[in-house]
Amino acid sequence: MAKVTIDGHSIEVADGTTILQAARMIGGDIVPPTMCYYSKLKTSGGYCRTCIVKVTKGSEKDPRPMPKPVASCRTTVMDGMEVVNITSPEVLEARRGVVEFLLINHPLDCPICDQAGECHLQDLGYEHGLAKTRYDFPRRTFNTIDLGPYIKMHMTRCIMCFRCVKTADQITDYRVHGMLNRGDASEISTYIQKAIDNDFSGNIIDVCPVGALTDRTFRFKSRVWFTKPMDAHRNCTKCSGKVALWLKGNDVLRVTGRKDKWGEVEEFICNECRFEKKNVSDWIIEGPRHIDRHSVISANHYESLAQLKLDIGKQQKALSTKK
Repeated sequence: MAKVTIDGHSIEVADGTTILQAARMIGGDIVPPTMCYYSKLKTSGGYCRTCIVKVTKGSEKDPRPMPKPVASCRTTVMDGMEVVNITSPEVLEARRGVVEFLLINHPLDCPICDQAGECHLQDLGYEHGLAKTRYDFPRRTFNTIDLGPYIKMHMTRCIMCFRCVKTADQITDYRVHGMLNRGDASEISTYIQKAIDNDFSGNIIDVCPVGALTDRTFRFKSRVWFTKPMDAHRNCTKCSGKVALWLKGNDVLRVTGRKDKWGEVEEFICNECRFEKKNVSDWIIEGPRHIDRHSVISANHYESLAQLKLDIGKQQKALSTKK
């Protein structure tokens, strides 16, 4: 076991645990943001650098600080290690620089992007981004690639997180897309313009942190905060059949995997459940999907209005006592 302190919060974790995993065990605001790391995918992380932190004390045996910020998703803890994240102006400034690089070629598509409202890059840009760009060069452009009837690709929005490639590698029978070229000419593409059509290909939509890969069957139908997410399941021979339905009235606008509080899919689902079962009668509805009430998705449909009123009452009471 190793004891690590992150922003003043101490915890004992198993040897081999990364700083990011330890921070998630503690929870709260001290958890570094991530764009490429995905706990369900092996070897993910280490690409985007948004999770960088500063190690001010290496360990009890060697208390020297690490000379520069490190990626918390790839750095394992050592006994006695001390880490700063949101309490370090240096880390926050470095993270702003990382976000600026991520947004260099990313277009301002939020008003028309289906990912708006649940986009990790939107959150990151709001918290750490600049009000305007300092980049004066032309943004990258790409030829349109047809990935088939279910998935729409927008390469201009891609941030090269590799999640979709690793998902196809690890949960599908075969992969037909990957990274082409090198350096600033890199892009995600298919081999010889081949469509992505395996049974679990739709999961690359769920793992994409931005709007680079979107669901053609949901495209432009509604903003996500106008829908009502519901937990549902069905007997499926290919996957667990446990999904989140996004309803507008009694219409199923889209079907996605259920995600945890870190935005990661709990269980990957098949294409039959995702794209072909679009009737409420196809599913057994379990109840409203738990959505953090601070999320825009939860607008107008909290799980419990009574709990909301209770929270508002507590806030009003706290404000009155301060006066």
